[in-house]
Order: sequence, then C-alpha cells, then structure tokens
Amino acid sequence: MKAVIMGCGRVGARIAGLLDQSGNMVSVIDTDSRAFRRLPAGFGGETVIGTGIDEDVLRRAGIEDADAFIAVTNGDNRNIMASQVARLIFEVPEVVCRIYDPVREDTYRRLGLTTVCPTTTISAIVLDHVMRAASDRDAVRRGTS
Repeated sequence: MKAVIMGCGRVGARIAGLLDQSGNMVSVIDTDSRAFRRLPAGFGGETVIGTGIDEDVLRRAGIEDADAFIAVTNGDNRNIMASQVARLIFEVPEVVCRIYDPVREDTYRRLGLTTVCPTTTISAIVLDHVMRAASDRDAVRRGTS
C-alpha cells in the first residue's frame, strides 16, 4: 500500500512509523522540516516539505499512486481542503481527515469525507469511564455488585 500523510505531528509521525514498519510505502508532508524529527529511527519513507493543499506538493509525495491519504495537521480547514483535493482531483481510494470541531466533522462526514474527531472520541471515552465508575459505585452502595 502507498500512503500519503499530511502532518508530521505526534499522530502523523506515529501513523507513518507504523505503516512503514509494516512494509507500506509512506510519504509524509509537513510545512516544517523540523517536524520530521518525530519520525522513528530507521523510517524508510519519503518526506516532503510543503503544504498538502498544493497539487504539486501532493504529486511530489506520490499522491497519484496513493491508496490512502491521511490529513492530520492541527488545522481543520487545511485537513478538509487537502482531503477534498485528494479525493476529488486525485481520486485516492481511502481518504481520512482529522477534524477537531464536532459540528464541522458531522457536516463533512455527511458530504462524504471519512472523518475522525478527537474531540468527540475522547469525550465519549471519558464520559463512558466516568459513568461506568459511578454505576459501579452505586451498585456497591446498593450491595448488588
């Protein structure tokens, strides 16, 4: 599989390292060359300096042969725009876009983007944990545990 990842923060670097380690071809795009320091030692993929909304930068990263495009910068607008370019212009089969704003995430999911919203995901996990703990405490108090 060939994957292009836009954003080499903690999440992008982690995904890139895992994909590379499992034998996939990986290109990582970031606007700051220092971000590539986050990639694991021995990373065998390519790094491209630039923005993933620039078609020439995407081409240098190998988008035309990509099976997957993953947008994980800190900017919702950049992730959304680059994901749309990857999906509509380059027809990448699998496009995943991180969006922090839950309202926007829902809107773009309904428009056909595969979205991941850390805000929604983390909130659900925390709420589930707190509610489960409260339920367990209530059961102990009632003597029904």
